[in-house]
Amino acid sequence: MGFDPNAAPDEDSGVFGLPHTEREASLVLLPVPWEATTSYGGGASKGPAAILAASGQIDLFDGDVVKPYEPGLFMRPESRDVRAWNKTAKAAAQKVIKAGGRIEGRKDLQAALRTANDLGGRLNDWVRGETRALLDAGKIAGVVGGDHSVPYGAFQAAADKEGSFGLLHFDAHSDTRVAYEGLTWSHASIMYNAMENIPQISKIVQVGIRDFCEQEYEFVHALGPRARVFFDRDLAARRFAGAAWTRTAAGIVDALPQKVWISFDIDGLDPKLCPHTGTPVPGGLELAEVNHLLRLLARSGRKIVGFDLVEVSPSPDRRDEWDANVGMRLLYKLAAWTFVSRGLCKARA
Repeated sequence: MGFDPNAAPDEDSGVFGLPHTEREASLVLLPVPWEATTSYGGGASKGPAAILAASGQIDLFDGDVVKPYEPGLFMRPESRDVRAWNKTAKAAAQKVIKAGGRIEGRKDLQAALRTANDLGGRLNDWVRGETRALLDAGKIAGVVGGDHSVPYGAFQAAADKEGSFGLLHFDAHSDTRVAYEGLTWSHASIMYNAMENIPQISKIVQVGIRDFCEQEYEFVHALGPRARVFFDRDLAARRFAGAAWTRTAAGIVDALPQKVWISFDIDGLDPKLCPHTGTPVPGGLELAEVNHLLRLLARSGRKIVGFDLVEVSPSPDRRDEWDANVGMRLLYKLAAWTFVSRGLCKARA
């Protein structure tokens, strides 16, 4: 019996209620249940499972993209190794975080820091290897976190496979701190590490940034033409002045190179859409604004080489699935527009 996109999902169906196997899918989602360096709220390691559980509630018909499910989507099972590494690394990292990263003369904290950093490096290698294998198999890779440290290895894999590309980074935070709280692979240091260590990243375009320190501000400006930041306050000022979002979004797309990896921290959205994310900040984007920007990107002739969605945290009491509901809908849009950019789906007029 053929797949019916109008029917309720089967109990044993995959992400979004789809029947695809990994072999059949053009896009494979890699869940990374990791939040070792979380410095405020927690729960991001439960994000992939929560998104998967909520995803069957989506209606597959999409008003923007024609049958975005047809190229095939598959989410891999979570890695038990990653979950075990996360448990050990988080226990070690929290000791360092509690001390504010001040570990001088404390052999116990120095050992904890080494453990957290070593396991963070192991995670990077794992994500890089898994992502590279998917790319070598002709798949599109989407990373589902976890905190925002998790896609670093995927950036490396994209650099290995694609050469030069740009990052389109949605976030409330700049994430360009240097080894935040002493942790090399902190979620708050992902974009610093990427821009310092991966020369194939030709440019970073940050959108929605509204919470950052002086060091981060200076670092991004020191990147010169390799960075363009669309601060939340500036986006708001343009709205207040009457500028159409289409014009603003077109300017963001114009700042990007030909190949683009999308790195999406859910807290780039207005926190009413993600109230349980680890570090919510007032302000941010509406989902419709993001979707319109992605539409312009996908139809600009640029290639979306991959994406990640991170920092989706379910409610601690598990009674409120709103964050996962929004997260899975954003994930479906990321997949849909990626397919359009790759010629695997058509955009509706």
